[in-house]
Amino acid sequence: MSAIEFGLDTFGGVTKDEHGAPVPHPQVIRDLVDDAVVADQTGLDFFGIGEHHRPDFAVSSPETVLAAIASRTERIRLGSAVTVLSSDDPVRVFERFATLDAVSDGRAEIVAGRGSFIESFPLFGYDLADYEILFEEKLDLLSKLLTEDAVTWTGTTRAALTDQLVFPTTANGLRAWVGVGGSPESVVRAAKHGFGLFLAIIGGAPERFAAYIDLFERAQNEFGRPHAPIAVHSPGLVAATDAQARELAYDGWFAMRRQMGAERGWPAPTASDFENEITDGALYLGSPETVARKIARTLKALRIDRFDLKYDQPVPHTVQRTSIELYGERVVPMVKELLA
Repeated sequence: MSAIEFGLDTFGGVTKDEHGAPVPHPQVIRDLVDDAVVADQTGLDFFGIGEHHRPDFAVSSPETVLAAIASRTERIRLGSAVTVLSSDDPVRVFERFATLDAVSDGRAEIVAGRGSFIESFPLFGYDLADYEILFEEKLDLLSKLLTEDAVTWTGTTRAALTDQLVFPTTANGLRAWVGVGGSPESVVRAAKHGFGLFLAIIGGAPERFAAYIDLFERAQNEFGRPHAPIAVHSPGLVAATDAQARELAYDGWFAMRRQMGAERGWPAPTASDFENEITDGALYLGSPETVARKIARTLKALRIDRFDLKYDQPVPHTVQRTSIELYGERVVPMVKELLA
């Protein structure tokens, strides 16, 4: 990755129609496919879709949606904004993404993570008491599968493999990342196994993650690994003006934060929290000029190879679509000019 890339991520959050009612899951998924086509047409570099298993997110099988996108796009790279590896099988993950890589002519990527929600663990019969060992062992196996050599592996979370080849093979290998939310142990694990680092910065000042990038680079040196790429993923919304962006996002942002806070024990959000996240935090919200300046500031503070805007804010889909167009057509060119 010789130049900074710019992408979009979505978790397939359920949008609202013009009457404020939730859009049905099938329509949300079809809208995502159309969104990716627009992203490809505006020249963006990556489109990522996350995996969830709960009613407020429509996508439980990102690879299937990405395959549909591959058939309608030409150049944009396609990947999971997270694959919940802990509750999946690494062999099947490799097979599905190798198949996507063939369908897309070499554009597939894997972002493996433990997931920010835990619904998949009981759904697929995994014990949360095994949270750490599941991810450690499965990431270790996935790293071996990515070599596309015969794999011999033993562990406690799945059947052993002996000189096992896995198919289909790929033309040029799969680019793979580990999604990290802020744990130093996860940063070191990604370096140990030779994955790229995909930082989910969803709150607070982005600059505080510079220490994690330093740690990642030091760990790669200590493990004798070549330096892998680093990406940042943060939420945002682009509108015609700062005031319009605030008005469009305000109610949905508060509703989302209250719901997540209730699930995770966070304090109730305040109006100052909203403003602080826009001005100094991880919410890239405003006019194209405002968002471009903030992204450029982040790119100057952090040594990263790709910036992904998580665009599926709790707003109507038409607002999301406008945000995608403004991001690709105006924000990204402005960022490149600011960094030139």
